[in-house]
Amino acid sequence: MSKLNQDALNSAISEILKYSQETKKRKFVETVELQIGLKNYDPQRDKRFSGTVNVPFRTKTKLKVLVIGDQQHVDECNALGIECIDVEGLGKFKKDKKLVKKWAQGYDVFLASDSLIRQIPRLLGPQLNKMGKFPSPVGHDIPIPAKIDELSRTVKFQLKKVLCLGVAVGNVTLTADQLSQNITLSVNTLISLLKKGWQNVRSLHIKSSMGPVKRIY
Repeated sequence: MSKLNQDALNSAISEILKYSQETKKRKFVETVELQIGLKNYDPQRDKRFSGTVNVPFRTKTKLKVLVIGDQQHVDECNALGIECIDVEGLGKFKKDKKLVKKWAQGYDVFLASDSLIRQIPRLLGPQLNKMGKFPSPVGHDIPIPAKIDELSRTVKFQLKKVLCLGVAVGNVTLTADQLSQNITLSVNTLISLLKKGWQNVRSLHIKSSMGPVKRIY
């Protein structure tokens, strides 16, 4: 059962959109972030949760993607103008942590042909995993643009050492109703990941990249 007050959520969303589109319009598309404060949780002792959900509408309008591909995927990417690299290209990093980190910082997400996934730690070391950017596998049954669209609608929850986390749940080009759908589904997914559900939630806020914070729980 969701404890989100729909009226409070709708009011917060409309204030965020008004601020972003009328009061202080920016030269870039602002992301809408859900900020989560937890309680009754010990990240040192309790199991740290992680989970993802695909929301109905894109959270980011621009997603910088790199595909680590086998020959078939490299050919597909080249034909579509999508950035890609093959196994030989990865080998050139020689597991140099600094080089891998600098390279990975240039991309939001990585995709890798499912046949190559297991080779990546051997070729690059643990750096992508540490950065939370380990590639999502992609097979040949799904076109790469469809997989990229799915990633642009993915909300990822991952608890680290602190009791607060922030996730992108939309952007200011979405309508109030679309944002409401994304946020509600994201919150319900978060609750399902928590050991005691709503009893672990101290607060929920939403805000646009440069806008004021609005409390929704």
